[in-house]
Amino acid sequence: MKIIVIGTVIFSLRVLEKLIDMHANIVGVCTKDHSEYNSDFADLTPLCRDYNIPYFLIKNINAPDCIDWITRLQPDVIFCVGLSQLIKKEILSIPKIGVIGYHPALLPKNRGRHPIIWALALGLRRTGSTFFFMDEGADSGDILSQEVVSIDYTDDAASLYDKLDACALKQIENFFPMLVDGLYKKILKKQNSLEANTWRKRGVPDGLIDFRMTSFAIYNLVRALTHPYVGAHIIYNETSVKVWNVEEICLHEDISNIEPGKILNVASDGITVKTYDGAIKLLKHDFIDLPKVGEYL
Repeated sequence: MKIIVIGTVIFSLRVLEKLIDMHANIVGVCTKDHSEYNSDFADLTPLCRDYNIPYFLIKNINAPDCIDWITRLQPDVIFCVGLSQLIKKEILSIPKIGVIGYHPALLPKNRGRHPIIWALALGLRRTGSTFFFMDEGADSGDILSQEVVSIDYTDDAASLYDKLDACALKQIENFFPMLVDGLYKKILKKQNSLEANTWRKRGVPDGLIDFRMTSFAIYNLVRALTHPYVGAHIIYNETSVKVWNVEEICLHEDISNIEPGKILNVASDGITVKTYDGAIKLLKHDFIDLPKVGEYL
């Protein structure tokens, strides 16, 4: 079974490593050597060179030269894992088995963009790891494999990313033999689009911490956008300052009459700020000059 892998992020690299470890017949990789927008970008080309795997550097996966390159390799199946572009019919129709996509959510729910970020930002208690056969829609094809992944209070973007990766790699081990012998068709599950919603693309304003939010909402926003992503931010003296880690705290004194955003304490272990319903401590941040007690964020 001839396989092509398409991907540009850390998860793509881990899937490629997994398939190599499983001695899969990888005949090509479509990837990039840099990215202007993937904060979790990973360069797959060194691994390709190490294992003499042909690779094609893409700008647009649907470009004619890329389609020609894939067509010449005559793949039986394509794994598309970690590419922020929709694949069009010309490529979907090339492999005999199909194009397998991956979405870290419980499809048909939560299709669309930034599923790890939105799951954490919304305070969800669980998400999913889903492989599916791609069609011309967005995350709408038949499900090949799906597992529930719990989200703990202590999880952040990095730890949830790792949880999902570990789950996905085990899923590949389980369904890969079914691709080889054709038994995968018996486990396919159609999605019910009536149950679907689609998460939108996030923008810079979505990462702004507004201390009129609850402490829990701020905690969720910060953990959603921390590494490997771009970080949440606040505006201080007309400058954007990144915040990477915060802690919900309970103060003994009554602060219910203090306005949100007021700095209550500045110490070596963090900056305590009043929120709508309590207080939160900024543990890791990019302040150069620390703000002062009594100022507002």
